[in-house]
Amino acid sequence: MRVLVTGADGMLGSHIVRQLLQRNHKVRAFLFPGANHIALEGLDVERVPGNILNYDEVLAASKGCSQMIHVAANTNVWPSRSEMVRRVNIDGTRHMIKAAKAVGTSRFVHIGSASSFGCGPAHAPGDETTPFNGRKYGLDYVDSKYEAQQILLREVAENGFPVIVVAPTFMFGPYDTKPGSGQMLIALRQRKVPAFASGGKNFVHVNDVAAAAVNALTMGRTGESYIAGNENLSYQEIMHKIAGVMQVPPPKLPAPDFLLKIAGLVGSALGRLKIATPKLSYPMALVACDGQYFSSAKAVAELNMPQTNIEIAIAEACEWFVANGYC
Repeated sequence: MRVLVTGADGMLGSHIVRQLLQRNHKVRAFLFPGANHIALEGLDVERVPGNILNYDEVLAASKGCSQMIHVAANTNVWPSRSEMVRRVNIDGTRHMIKAAKAVGTSRFVHIGSASSFGCGPAHAPGDETTPFNGRKYGLDYVDSKYEAQQILLREVAENGFPVIVVAPTFMFGPYDTKPGSGQMLIALRQRKVPAFASGGKNFVHVNDVAAAAVNALTMGRTGESYIAGNENLSYQEIMHKIAGVMQVPPPKLPAPDFLLKIAGLVGSALGRLKIATPKLSYPMALVACDGQYFSSAKAVAELNMPQTNIEIAIAEACEWFVANGYC
């Protein structure tokens, strides 16, 4: 069976490719031309260059693939409002749907985001039934991922489209070439994090998410969404875990919400004036002050999703960053 994987050169995409190869699938990787493909080095995959915003290129890459895993997305959170983020995440998904219909794809796994569901406090985490409440952050990344998911679910209801949505939380692990989530690890290793925010997240090993995504090719229910996460931890808790793995001192001071929001306002203002790209924008300050906790019970039960201890994910990520000269 040949599986098309978009965004195959990213942290999650490259783990999905490895999982597919381990299960003896043929993999066609749809890759943006000129991007960094180091995460795929040494892997026996068919590489097809193309832009997800070009439907003809998407269709050409889709031919001969019986199943698809759509990972590609624009995850930029600055600028907070971005037409390119919306185009990639919404129009790109529409192109994938159209191509999947044209070639008769039997199963379409869409990598969404846990932010497309309502989060909850640690004692009552959000799940797949919790209504979306992410518009309060003012981020086109969050809004566009939700809108793309709604388009897919309408396709199920109206046309019987064979989609399953796998919605990751905050992932740690190797092959984070950008880096994305790894910025937190690198900053802590370099002792550049003086304090911790009041909020928290659900954290997960990227390879567990990859396993859930590949399992979704044969498991799970069409038209259903699955939050792919693991441990709910405050920022203080996760930073203590990271510091323990790295054997560096953790930040000891809490950052008051009002100071973070002021810093975010200043960062956004400087960014809009093009003086400096903000390290902290106002929307991201809002996220940092929030408890974004989720339950992954449904993915564990129906997709047989592993639950690897988060310290292992941190350790593997750190080893990869050090080996590849990131820190």
